[in-house]
Amino acid sequence: MEEAWALNEVEHFFTLENILDLLNKYQSFGLLPGILLPFLEAFIPILPLFVFVVANSAAFGLWLGFLISWLGAVGGALCVFLLVRKYGQRRIFNFLHRHQQVRRVMDWLERHGFGPLFIMLCFPFTPSAAINVVAGLSRVSMAQFALAVMAGKMVMIFAISYIGEDIGSFFREPLKTVIVLAVIVILWIVGKRIEIHLNTKTGYKQRKRERG
Repeated sequence: MEEAWALNEVEHFFTLENILDLLNKYQSFGLLPGILLPFLEAFIPILPLFVFVVANSAAFGLWLGFLISWLGAVGGALCVFLLVRKYGQRRIFNFLHRHQQVRRVMDWLERHGFGPLFIMLCFPFTPSAAINVVAGLSRVSMAQFALAVMAGKMVMIFAISYIGEDIGSFFREPLKTVIVLAVIVILWIVGKRIEIHLNTKTGYKQRKRERG
């Protein structure tokens, strides 16, 4: 009951109109409020990232709004990952390590690395906060996670900004859909190539140390 009430209060407060008013009220702080809102969403997942991204696009324009939202979201995700990676072995996280479903996801991420992380982070309604935590608990490398977050959030936030600028045109103009899908494919291919390069480089260094 209390959770439902809290969610209802969040929905009522964090409307697009209220966020635009907030950005306007604190415009003397420049881009900081626009960056801070998606940053906080990484720590407080009930906050509406979609609304923050659309508000940033409306307040700062498509490209600057996209960049602001992307910086905040990526920064927040990396901070959560690093905090969990550092403190994940503490007693408070023991229940997650023992949870069978979490364990399966961790193993899956460790086996596949960049690919599934990128795909999951591309979509705005996947539980990115949970993904950040599970990735931090797993043995996924910082480089793999950072690459997936930067690329995945780029797709997701660009899509929201692009659609949010004029939702109606997204349905009237199929080219917008094609562009978003093309960006997803291109970033996935580029990300996979970088991941392969990083893995090859890491493997080479490890073999060199073993021989040395």
